Amino acid sequence: MPKAIQAMTEYQQYFTLVAENEYFVVINKKAGINFHTEEGDIGVVVAAERALKQKLYSVHRLDKMTSGLLLLAKSSQDANGLSELFKTQQIQKYYLAISDKKPKKTQGLIKGGMEKSRRSMWKLTRKQDNIAITQFFSYALGDGKRLFVVKPKTGKTHQIRVALKSIGSAICGDLIYATEDAYRYDRGYLHAYQIQFDYAQQSFNFIVTPEAGKEFLLASCQDKLLLLDRCDQLNWPKI
Repeated sequence: MPKAIQAMTEYQQYFTLVAENEYFVVINKKAGINFHTEEGDIGVVVAAERALKQKLYSVHRLDKMTSGLLLLAKSSQDANGLSELFKTQQIQKYYLAISDKKPKKTQGLIKGGMEKSRRSMWKLTRKQDNIAITQFFSYALGDGKRLFVVKPKTGKTHQIRVALKSIGSAICGDLIYATEDAYRYDRGYLHAYQIQFDYAQQSFNFIVTPEAGKEFLLASCQDKLLLLDRCDQLNWPKI
């Protein structure tokens, strides 16, 4: 087996490679994998560096429970350029989530100040500090579950998890925000589905469907995803 393929195989429990060019790589992070190395367990960034045998630079992050698209720059210059796009909200990100709790509203805008709560939790408040803005649509899946398609306008810690919790629909399997029955599920049901941006005079659009999770793989969810296709083509309300 060629060494490059062997290296990718060795780290396939951490991620799969989606795309690569001279500026960045795009990977599909597996659920339950740390972003950074913690307590001796390597994180997904280190795994990608070892598999691809090159230094990589993070420009955004995904929570441990979250799977899906992650962008890693190949140089500090590109890291700065891509980070600026994130900072100025020129990169559009779309997520999928599943909840087994009925939301207060089935689509719309969730806006509020993000504030530290107890332990490692955050909460949404009416304050105007550290504002988080999240747009969403939701679709019935049957058996009391709903599929959420979420577009975060801002990029705050735990933003989507807190936003859905605030409308009564904590994400299935979220051990922090759905603690009463989170252990019923095989994973946290949040997935970075699509990312879209312009960089180096080129337009990029990446989509990756969830590869793991019983609820994501059910026919009812898969049928909705086939109808959904590209999230950027949904009729998102103007903010």
